[in-house]
Amino acid sequence: MSVDYRPAPGTIPTQPGVYRFRDRDRRVIYVGKAKNLRNRLNSYFADETRLHERTRRMVNTARSVEWTVVGTEVEALQLEWTWIKEYDPRFNVMFKDDKSYPWLAVTVGDEFPRAQVMRGTRRKGVRYFGPFGSAWAIRQTLDLLTRVFPIRTCSDTEYKRCNRIGRPNLLADIGKCSAPCVGRISAEEYRELVGAFCAFMSGDTASVRRRLIAEMQEASEALEFEKAARLRDDLAALDKVLEQQVVVLSEDVDCDVMAVADDDLQAAVQVFHVRGGRIRGQRGWVIEKPELVDLPGIVERFCMQFYGEQGEVIPREVLVPALPGDIEAITEWLTERRGSKVDLRVPRRGDKRALAETVEKNANEALQRHKLKRAGDLTARSKALEELADALDLPEAPLRIECYDVSQSQGDDVVASMVVFEDGLPRKSEYRRFVIKGEKKDDLSSLQETLRRRLSKLEDQPAGSPLEEDDEPRKGFHYPPQLLVVDGGQPQVAAAERVFAEMGVDTINLAGLAKRLEEIWLPGEDYPVILSRTSEALYLMQRVRDEAHRFAISLHRNRRRKRMKFSALDGIPGLGESKRKALLRRFGSVKRIREASLEDLEAVPGIGPKLAESLQTHLRNPEDNTD
Repeated sequence: MSVDYRPAPGTIPTQPGVYRFRDRDRRVIYVGKAKNLRNRLNSYFADETRLHERTRRMVNTARSVEWTVVGTEVEALQLEWTWIKEYDPRFNVMFKDDKSYPWLAVTVGDEFPRAQVMRGTRRKGVRYFGPFGSAWAIRQTLDLLTRVFPIRTCSDTEYKRCNRIGRPNLLADIGKCSAPCVGRISAEEYRELVGAFCAFMSGDTASVRRRLIAEMQEASEALEFEKAARLRDDLAALDKVLEQQVVVLSEDVDCDVMAVADDDLQAAVQVFHVRGGRIRGQRGWVIEKPELVDLPGIVERFCMQFYGEQGEVIPREVLVPALPGDIEAITEWLTERRGSKVDLRVPRRGDKRALAETVEKNANEALQRHKLKRAGDLTARSKALEELADALDLPEAPLRIECYDVSQSQGDDVVASMVVFEDGLPRKSEYRRFVIKGEKKDDLSSLQETLRRRLSKLEDQPAGSPLEEDDEPRKGFHYPPQLLVVDGGQPQVAAAERVFAEMGVDTINLAGLAKRLEEIWLPGEDYPVILSRTSEALYLMQRVRDEAHRFAISLHRNRRRKRMKFSALDGIPGLGESKRKALLRRFGSVKRIREASLEDLEAVPGIGPKLAESLQTHLRNPEDNTD
């Protein structure tokens, strides 16, 4: 295969390493590893007819390839995963949840940890259990378990309020919270309680049941029947939680069971988490296959991406449908991350094989549901991009679209948003918000400032120019769109066109979508482009515009809310923003600040006697402060 960037013969090393393909904008589009870099890279530049269609498309899209030599295959695994997380290459297989799973999370990093429902990216200082099928299932579990482990479930705001007024909430009165907010339990005792709760959720259920049974018998023998009845009810609550977790293997088994159902274009992956012989959670992914990858390859990428995430617990045993090609390197890498030996194997017989077959059935059903759901969406997105390219006379379908909107209130709290759609889908990780500071500005000048700030991030190197050895990659904000959309009609497009001319940008297509009649305006045109109301292209443009509006107005409302919150405290000499925030943290509202005594005000850091008196004068007698 003849491509301009193919390395010269003999220049590629034969050691293990990791390689990156980049496109014309220096964006990394594929990351891979190899035991022998020369053999692997030469395979990409072989006869084009022998390459798979997706591999051929990747090689033709790329404009350069680079590599890094490492010492071992384990180092190559680690570096490959690090780069995949950093660059999010479009031609790599990436695992994405087929839904957002809720987890039961305990904020162990706090002084008095809280149990709550959490979704999304994992946070430091938080221990996760699950995932669960629904948030309702977590709340039901917590409702039962807080009888035995009365740890707090209230929000931080509620905790601070109870601490301030010296009175706990209703959960403490009914025995489902140990009330650390008012000092009913010491920090050490509370830590022990949280540890026991986490141990139970991790699978140590037998010891808790034995303790409750022994305490119940002791209370009964001591004729403390009310205590015995309460312990009996606690035991029943634990048993109800355990009934919801199906026993599938012996009590000493901790493992993850993985299964895959795939076709040429996509794959569904299901994982059952078994702890203490019980199914503690189930999780699923649906992945697109932009590269040619077989079953062992999917298993390898799953192990890297799932267990590479910080906070994922690696069990002693991982059961998979097929062993990855680099089984020794993968096993060594998992062992290093866990800190003890990990057994990666294919179950052949018995209960584990039967469970693997059940997981496989779930994977097949997930793939079928995904196909039915996405078939129409994929067709509609492709049709929308093609229609848009034809209607706007673009040289190619706009795979990356950016849209901008401005939100303000009579020149105050002016903000702007940038949303990104790639391949017809929102790319939320690359959204940006802009705060417009300085003197009051109208929508057009605010839009122009936003575009100047955005376009200034583009590299000077025009698209398609020769790549230099030391060129930095374009990532996210630095990556140019094929189509830039502004929310508005002819005036907004004209304002944006002036910024394009001012900054010498001539490689990005520009358009505006006006709200009144939903017409599309192009630079220098006296008449708009009118799309059919049933057009998929118009529907896509509306989605992009509405998303930009939603993203801008959410920031605008948040900033306005903060400004209004401080409005009663504005104009008080000596009271800056940090002191205003300290007062609101201490008292919770302006009303409570107004009612506070001088002693209470002076107890706030930074508030002295004179400022406390000034506060009372301004808040209690506002008419005396008017001119």
